[in-house]
Amino acid sequence: YPFILDPFQKEAILCLENNQSVLVSAHTSAGKTVVAEYAISLGFREKQRVIYTTPIKALSNQKFREFTDDFKDVGLMTGDVTINPSASCLIMTTEILRSMLYKGSEIMREVGWVVFDEIHYMRDKGESRIPSPYCLRWLTLDVPQRLDVSQCLDVFQQRGVVWEETIILLPDNVRYVFLSATIPNAKQFAEWVC
Repeated sequence: YPFILDPFQKEAILCLENNQSVLVSAHTSAGKTVVAEYAISLGFREKQRVIYTTPIKALSNQKFREFTDDFKDVGLMTGDVTINPSASCLIMTTEILRSMLYKGSEIMREVGWVVFDEIHYMRDKGESRIPSPYCLRWLTLDVPQRLDVSQCLDVFQQRGVVWEETIILLPDNVRYVFLSATIPNAKQFAEWVC
């Protein structure tokens, strides 16, 4: 690196070199992304795919732009856009990764590392509204019947469950890099994951 690594970066990189998952909790702009970039480089070196997840599409798009400057083989998968899905490093929202796991995506066989950026979103209690399968079925059929709006929205009281399910569903061989500036219970979270 063209700069001196901070002690937390050195310690995290040492863990990555020993094939250990890491949780990096440091303030904004402290250099957490350096650890993620190192995991991506390790994945490339080991001929494994790396998935970098974010909680929102805008952050996925930002990371895609940043990482395409540093790495050549980067792809983006959001609900709206898919760019280079065969890339060694795929940037996506956590919901997309969970969907891939539910569907038994073949890509998962090649994944060695998953980076969870902004892991504190696991604690998110906000509502998330998405079209229900019932609504999508009717819209697809283009039935000219009046729909009850309440039938067209599933309300999930806890978005954090997406993160929990994703971690639980990932294969045992996958190593994690968790990044957060605001996770309040870092030690407890690390104990749960290990």
